[in-house]
Amino acid sequence: MSLPLSVLDLTPVPSGSTGAEALENTLDLARHAERLGYSRVWLAEHHNLPSVASSAPEIMIGQIGRETSTIRIGSGGIMLPNHAPLKVVEWFRVLEGLFPGRVDLGIGRAPGTDQMTALALRRSREAVVGDDFPAQLAELLAYDTGAFPENHPFRSIIAMPQDIPLPPIFLLGSSGYSGHYAAAIGVGFAFAHHINNRDAAEVMKTYRENFQPSEKLARPHAILATSVLCAETDEEAEKLAASIDLSFLRIQRNERAPLPSLEEAAAYQPTLEEQARIRANRARFTIGSPETVKARILELAEETQADEVMLTTSIHSHAARVRSYELIAEAFGLV
Repeated sequence: MSLPLSVLDLTPVPSGSTGAEALENTLDLARHAERLGYSRVWLAEHHNLPSVASSAPEIMIGQIGRETSTIRIGSGGIMLPNHAPLKVVEWFRVLEGLFPGRVDLGIGRAPGTDQMTALALRRSREAVVGDDFPAQLAELLAYDTGAFPENHPFRSIIAMPQDIPLPPIFLLGSSGYSGHYAAAIGVGFAFAHHINNRDAAEVMKTYRENFQPSEKLARPHAILATSVLCAETDEEAEKLAASIDLSFLRIQRNERAPLPSLEEAAAYQPTLEEQARIRANRARFTIGSPETVKARILELAEETQADEVMLTTSIHSHAARVRSYELIAEAFGLV
């Protein structure tokens, strides 16, 4: 059986472009992903970052649903601490009603932003510093099943539309926390290898070994999300990756800006210390020709025993980004 591949899109905003163009690019990529044979396209949630326009996945999922007909669509993820559980259930019941059998609810526990922006989203310092994710998730599940305790104040509240089930749930994480929790409640799990490239194999193994079947999911389903850039040759891929390197350095310096162009990257001369940091950061990426990229993806899948690999590519050129997904689809024979 072939390895399913999917897409995680952060809606990158290239320099010289606009947020509206970035959103249109996400729709365009989703159409290509369906045509190319990818299994899913998920949208991230980030805030206060000029380089990404993915601030409202619940809206973009619906837009992509209208632009496609077969590919699964979902969140990678909804950052639950930023939202009321009731509202998340309502959003995704509506989406499931519009696109039955195609929607995924990926849930994360990080803010997807800096601490001050998290405060603006959550409206209290206690909510920012506290860790009530288990309670929030339990509340979300109770709205879905109606399993609130007898004396719970929210027992009489019904998430509408009442007759539409919540889509399949995946917990997202870059550490063992979400993996343990996903196993305990019997839902899918997605590991963010593009954030943490060290612990994926152990975390995903632990998820599998501790998985408890549930009404939601009979068997564990583990997705590995990883950063990839593919071009016709290794040399061309390395050239395109220069904008990734400069963007990384800017983020480290807390310089907020759109994704730099190749011209901007070529004009920048990193110090020896910055070059070392770039090399270390590259460990999170798979960059190269179709042969190079395919071999590494298969290696990662074997190391982690992933049921599926989800690819994320954020570079300056949208055409090169689409081409990257095309080349990988061809290499794996997805079409």
